[in-house]
Amino acid sequence: MTRAAKANLLPLSWRAEPQAPPDPDTPIMARILIVDDDERNAFAAVQALEELGHELVVARSGEEALKRLLTEEFAVILLDLHMPGMDGYETAEFIRSRKRTARTPIVFVTAIFRDEAHVFQAYSAGAVDVVFKPVDPFILKSKVQVLVDLYLKTEEVKRQASYQEWLLDEHARVKAEKDKAERALRVTEARQEAILKSLPIVIHSRSIEPPYAPQFVSDAVEGMLGYPASRFVEDPTFGSSLIHPEDLEMVVQRVANAVKTGAYSVEFRMLCADGQYRVLQDQGVVAPTEDGSAREIFGVILDATERKQLEEQLAQARKMEAVGQLTGGVAHDFNNLLTVVLGNIDMLGRKAEDEPRRLRRIDAIRQATERGRDLTRQLLAFSRRQHLSPVSLDVNALIADFTPLIRQAVGEAVTLDVHLTGKGLCAHVDPTQLETALLNLAVNARDAMPGGGVLTIATSREKTAAGDRVVIEVRDTGAGMSPEVRERVFEPFFTTKEVGKGSGLGLSQVYGFMRQSEGEMRLESEVGKGASFQLRLPVSDAPAEVVRSEARPAEVQGGSERILLVEDDPTVLALTLDMLSGLGYSAQTATNGAEALEIIRSDATLDILFTDVVMPGGMSGLELARAARELRPGLPVLLTSGFMGEGAVLETAEFPLLDKPYETAALAAKLRKILDKPVRRKRKAEGGPRAKVEEPTTVAAAE
Repeated sequence: MTRAAKANLLPLSWRAEPQAPPDPDTPIMARILIVDDDERNAFAAVQALEELGHELVVARSGEEALKRLLTEEFAVILLDLHMPGMDGYETAEFIRSRKRTARTPIVFVTAIFRDEAHVFQAYSAGAVDVVFKPVDPFILKSKVQVLVDLYLKTEEVKRQASYQEWLLDEHARVKAEKDKAERALRVTEARQEAILKSLPIVIHSRSIEPPYAPQFVSDAVEGMLGYPASRFVEDPTFGSSLIHPEDLEMVVQRVANAVKTGAYSVEFRMLCADGQYRVLQDQGVVAPTEDGSAREIFGVILDATERKQLEEQLAQARKMEAVGQLTGGVAHDFNNLLTVVLGNIDMLGRKAEDEPRRLRRIDAIRQATERGRDLTRQLLAFSRRQHLSPVSLDVNALIADFTPLIRQAVGEAVTLDVHLTGKGLCAHVDPTQLETALLNLAVNARDAMPGGGVLTIATSREKTAAGDRVVIEVRDTGAGMSPEVRERVFEPFFTTKEVGKGSGLGLSQVYGFMRQSEGEMRLESEVGKGASFQLRLPVSDAPAEVVRSEARPAEVQGGSERILLVEDDPTVLALTLDMLSGLGYSAQTATNGAEALEIIRSDATLDILFTDVVMPGGMSGLELARAARELRPGLPVLLTSGFMGEGAVLETAEFPLLDKPYETAALAAKLRKILDKPVRRKRKAEGGPRAKVEEPTTVAAAE
């Protein structure tokens, strides 16, 4: 149990004051132990290492060195092999036998044992290096510096870990304070309700005829609003003149409807004598006569100002908690990824390395970048901002084709039971995202059944008031969920798995994808009774399309066409221009829509427009594409974007889209797919660089 968890078990009055965080700016110093019985050799080692700026400690024998190591910590040990009494081998054996010093680097120094057998024995005894006397000061300093740097980096990692632990403790403390504040808020709400019952309320009656003039108002109105009751009765318009202009029409409509419904309830703002608006809750009923006809409206008014403020504060507190959870999860994952990227780039820039190691660093950078791209896509999926490519597909056929991969993902301990019922179960949905959703649910089900179990995937067609639905059920026989977990299971970064075992984004991604696909997701689960997830999609009446996954091209294929590249970010523009040039294309660039339109209006030879969607200057890439089609009918267009915002996701469906970040292979494949369409014409042979294509291109529809 962490310190934060233990702290939460203590009464609030017993908890210690917040501790100061570890200071990350304090320099970390290293200590170097020089073990040599010869005073001259020890002095020479001190002279060689003095300029490193670290603390140097000299021991005259192995016994003295071991005594120091009992209470002191050293980054490196320089150990003379040939010493009277306890020699270097025996000293190293004792050092390695102690847990506290087992990993302290030992560098043997010797003038006698230079043969291969002694060198091998030295390494076997736990040495990380062997230096021969007379020692070259530069060599000794360089070797020790490397080991000291490793020690300092390790200590820095420990300090960062301590700082992270402090952050977790601080987060737990803040959360405990927030819980205390919420409890206090609930107590305040309860107290308010009791006070409202004990305090005077304004009782009033109204006419049932417009303008519903007050006929009676209790004297308590003066304490609530600051005006005497007589003013409301003597002037029928006085009360309505105090209602906030934005609320007046609503109040009149609610009171008017009361004549038909028999009752009303309305909340509105009213101007008080002190010039401040207060929120009032007005509730009333129509009092009938003996023959049942309406006679007048009776009502009571409560001051709801404080309750309204408390509700807003509570809503803001919950909103900030959700934002904190989301931003904390994003920061954690992206900081890990950026550490890999920056660390490897730093190492690549600092020193020349052999080709295999350089390629490993590049591969690590690529993997971290791809994980960052996937994380961004998962967040966009939850917020329903991802770019989808929906088609009308046979859900049963997709699941049947995808079953082997699911079976491989869940492993042999889980029995996979697939029931595909009904015919013609078609839905308009992105096949890749649907497969990802099924895989996410299957992997979660597998993790919920560590000892094995049954995973059932079933399809059916259900009739509802809103129309027929395709229902895909993913059910497991695992541990199930408590009500508290069920309520939060679709929140981003919420997970019940151990640290490092899950990102907490899988189910939120599935939830966002279903909502964006005009579907819904249902969950049924109890502790000990497994879980059942239902993906419910509207039935599509369109014929099913054949879905084929695009194979990654064996080689990157370029071309010689002329491309108009429009990108406002200078670094992305330069990188993309390098990619296109490397593929053999010639490109003309623009940084906004206005510049691009000037080029399009000119006699420049253009084979395709490649533009970012989100750009400054008042013209988006989508608007630019449409304007370009008007100026040059049939001009192929390729859009690209990292995030387009609400609404633009659906609007870009008329043009093919390449998501950022993209690689050279993906860019090349997309360009060739568009440029190699059969609607392309010979440009110069049929009318020069601005030749019109006789019929509109169908590239967008094909995409």
